[in-house]
Amino acid sequence: MILDWKKGALLLLVLGWCNFLPIVASLCLKERLSLPVDMGAIWFDKRPLFGPHKTWRGLLFSILGTALACSLVPALGMALGARMAVLSMSGDLLSSFIKRRLGLRPGRSAIGLDQGLESFLPLAGIRGEFDLGWLEIFFWVFMFLILEIIISPILYKFHIRHDPY
Repeated sequence: MILDWKKGALLLLVLGWCNFLPIVASLCLKERLSLPVDMGAIWFDKRPLFGPHKTWRGLLFSILGTALACSLVPALGMALGARMAVLSMSGDLLSSFIKRRLGLRPGRSAIGLDQGLESFLPLAGIRGEFDLGWLEIFFWVFMFLILEIIISPILYKFHIRHDPY
């Protein structure tokens, strides 16, 4: 496996951007438009499906904002940006669903689970366009995890995130 660091840096930047946009939406809009994706639905285990932190506002900000940002990068384009954001947010929702089943409260981090699904799904989804092998995908997922572990406490310190991870 020969890593293309330029390609990897670009993909990590897009993944970071689409996962940062829901935080930006929350900071800018506060509680406005914060309708939960699960609409308050409760699963068979009497726990929320996803929880109140997964909102339509964050989902739409991520998809639209990533599509717009990627439209400025010829190697990516609007459609690929939107697809990466949809897949990343799907991974985020899936990790929230799993965390609720495990009894973790909304907003609580599960290091590895959170970052793994929200980076693996989009990278696997664009595998063909970027000629990504599975080992390369797992490497960039690992790098995304490391970067989030480094960046999250900094965002927390500056009151951008509510939790350090």
